[in-house]
This record gives sequence, C-alpha cells and structure tokens, in this order.
Amino acid sequence: MTVIYDSIPLVDELFDRWQGPLASEYQGYRNHVYRMLHFCFALGACTETDREKLCVAGVFHDMGLWIEDTFDYIPASIPPAMQYLRRRNLDAWSDEVALMISEHHKLRPYRDMAYPLVEVFRKGDLVDVSLGLCRFGIDKAFIRDVRAHFPNAGFHLNLSKRAARWFVRHPLDPVPMMKW
Repeated sequence: MTVIYDSIPLVDELFDRWQGPLASEYQGYRNHVYRMLHFCFALGACTETDREKLCVAGVFHDMGLWIEDTFDYIPASIPPAMQYLRRRNLDAWSDEVALMISEHHKLRPYRDMAYPLVEVFRKGDLVDVSLGLCRFGIDKAFIRDVRAHFPNAGFHLNLSKRAARWFVRHPLDPVPMMKW
C-alpha cells in the first residue's frame, strides 16, 4: 500500500517563501505539487535523495507562471530552483533538477538513463494534469485517494484561464511549454 503524506517538510519549507507571490493560487498549486509528488513516489522505488530532488523540482516546476506571469513559464521556473540548490550546496543536483523542470511537459518519454528521475517526474506530473486519465500503472484507487486528500482548489481552472489569456495574445504559439 502506498502512503499518503499529509506534509512533506522540505516541500512546506520551500513553499513558505512563495505563498505571497502565489496569492490566491497558493493552495491549488501546493496541492498539485503534493499530488504529483505522490504519483512520482508511487511510480517506483526512490532513495531519500531521489525524493528530495523530486521535491525541489516539484515546488519550482511551474513557478514561472507566477514569477513572470507568463504561460511560457519553464524558462522562468529553473533559476529559483538553481538558486536554492546553490544556497544548500547541492550544485551536484543542478543538471538533473533543471532537466526535471525543463522536460516535464515532454510528449514522448525522456530516455537518458543517466537521469531516470526526469521520466518519473514527467509521468507524475502528467498523472495529475490529466486528472488521472494517464496512470502509468498507478492504481486508480490510489489516484482517487490522493486527489481527495489534496483537492484541486482551482488549480486546473486557473491554468485554463492563464492558457486562454496566452492564446489570445499568442495564437501561433498556444502551448510554449510543450516539447516533443
């Protein structure tokens, strides 16, 4: 049985600084991160170090939405994660965490086996963004339980609104974060 963690101290510590910039979207994004991390953990055995890397990437992976107020948010999401890693003397994780963030909307699997967490992260995010339609072998009941434990709180609705605003201004580049 996979455990649902009410709180992950590292995630909560990282989110403390961003509650103001996230404003009314704080709870929705926080719950998205918690859901996707639980899905990442369910996808395979992770060491404690792997879980920490996933947590850092998780908190920052969409942060550019609020930092730059843009739907082309991936480039703006990486620098604060790198700054955090530098402050914690975890520079050795930089390449992997940056790839988790930059590749999390890749449509095809990430195949560089030097960084297996990148694919785990991509799948975990997709399970949540697809509302559980994509499961990658995760039990439906677990997905349902995680979604009930960490309610959507407007996350998908807010993404839709941001996407609509972006599309009006950039109709030829409707989803700039997607990669093949």
